[in-house]
Amino acid sequence: MNTLPQTQGQTVPDAWDSKGRPADRSKTGGWATSAMILGSEVCERLTTMGIAVNLVTYLTGTMHLGSAASSNIVTNFVGTSFMLCLFGGFVADTFIGRYLTIAIFGTIEAIGVIFLAISTKIPSLHPPTCSQNSPNSCKPANSLQLAVLYAALYILALGIGGLKSSVSGFGSDQFDDSNEEEKEQMVKFFSWFYFFISMGSILAVTILVYIQDHLGRAWGYSICAGAIVAALLVFLSGTKKYRYKKRVGSPLTQIAAVFVAAWRKRKLELPSDSSLLYNVNDLKDQDVTNKKQMLPHSKQFRLLDKAAIKDPNTDVNVVRKWDISTLTDVEEVKLVIRMLPIWATTIMFWTVHAQMVTFSVSQATTLKRHIGKSFQIPPASLTAFLTGSILITIPIYDRIVLPIRRKMFNKSQGLTPLQSIGLGLVLSICGMVAAAVIDLKRTRMAHLHDLTHSSSKSVIPMSVFWLVPQFFVVGSGEAFTYMGQLDFFLRECPKGMKTMSTGLFLSTLSLGFFFSTLLVTLVQKVTGHHHPWLTDNINQGKLYNFYWLLAFLSGINLVIYLFCAKRYVYKDKRLAEQVTELEDADHA
Repeated sequence: MNTLPQTQGQTVPDAWDSKGRPADRSKTGGWATSAMILGSEVCERLTTMGIAVNLVTYLTGTMHLGSAASSNIVTNFVGTSFMLCLFGGFVADTFIGRYLTIAIFGTIEAIGVIFLAISTKIPSLHPPTCSQNSPNSCKPANSLQLAVLYAALYILALGIGGLKSSVSGFGSDQFDDSNEEEKEQMVKFFSWFYFFISMGSILAVTILVYIQDHLGRAWGYSICAGAIVAALLVFLSGTKKYRYKKRVGSPLTQIAAVFVAAWRKRKLELPSDSSLLYNVNDLKDQDVTNKKQMLPHSKQFRLLDKAAIKDPNTDVNVVRKWDISTLTDVEEVKLVIRMLPIWATTIMFWTVHAQMVTFSVSQATTLKRHIGKSFQIPPASLTAFLTGSILITIPIYDRIVLPIRRKMFNKSQGLTPLQSIGLGLVLSICGMVAAAVIDLKRTRMAHLHDLTHSSSKSVIPMSVFWLVPQFFVVGSGEAFTYMGQLDFFLRECPKGMKTMSTGLFLSTLSLGFFFSTLLVTLVQKVTGHHHPWLTDNINQGKLYNFYWLLAFLSGINLVIYLFCAKRYVYKDKRLAEQVTELEDADHA
């Protein structure tokens, strides 16, 4: 009974160790455990990027699929991986917690990579090599071979989605945000987290891609399998030292409950006084009350307020969440709804980004990639300029652009989240314009040297470094868009829905890749067989027209985004205005 006063101040609030005891601050969490998480994340990112960025060349070169079909397979795979983050987050928040989610889905990812590595080694699971004498007689992969490939990829996607949904959140769980010193360490952790995943990406698109192209996919994917197994072992080694947080339930469940309760009470009249609605101060559970930030009542989306109408025939202390929601829960859902226009208009950026790991890599296969007499750059290694531009853009902005902006405009802060996203969208348009212009030059060179009807592996006498501008500009746009989105969703999501921020952010990536698949399919159907834009041999098509289309759609999307961003009111400002209105009403 006397242990509590002795451990008071030495334990972390709302955190437990592996045995279910209050977490000892000196023996759990902190940099010791976060280093294990960072180390495992490097290996995981090396694995996922090593497969994703070079997958299109495997599909076209080994499986003998067309460039458009290969592009769609890659975008569907990546899109599914990010979409499954919502499922992984739901499982973690509702059922098993972040630690078990990472461990289980990390194992699933390892199984998927091993399955993929084995499939590349067995000759019967991919078509025979094309004859050099008759390159047009290449046989594409049959249904069985594709079925095995899809099985491996989507097992892998399930593992990636579940793991990504929880790894950054579990890393932040290792720090106590109520302690000033550990709160500062948490901020540094996120910076290091971004740095380490970028380092894993660079290793993947340089060294690992080179191994895949020159020593074989079996070697490359075996290294990926070894890396993810190593990541899993490193992560599990910290089991006894981690801090574990209590599950708080999925915000998706809360949103669904508000809509269901509002629909059930749609015929009821709202009271004129919002204080008569059910709220957190009506709850007996003080732990729930303390975790909720009381939000002032807003007049938007009043239909949802009906979810908080008290039923006179029901005891408010014995209620089901599907029958009634607190007004604060309703207001939190309203905050999420207000974010949706911004969320929707950021999807287009990731559609543009998808081209960097699909058609841009296909372009690279047709160009001169030799440096000196012996070394040849792997096509997928061009994506290193994408990651490199991100790492360059951030310090240039922080150290050069931001100080100049402060002096010229006398502003202490940098770009707001919405301004940062807007700049990223502008750069994505510039990237597509550059890609269109460069591909027009590439296609003309192919016509000039009569390479349009030869093998798709024929090399155009044009340096691959002509593609660098499109990678660099889109990569710079990613730096601003990524930072802006992350800041926006973390800042604007309600306090009780922080896990929702990761899900909303990653869902824009997923939908962007899926939209790329849809666009490719539509373009193929519309342009037909007479003057196709996207062909199996990109030298025969008009890929530049597809890039122009993306630039045009991105321009329309930017106009819509600017309209939505101008009308958007940040949560802090909205809450301050509502509090002021309430105070004025009280004085009146």
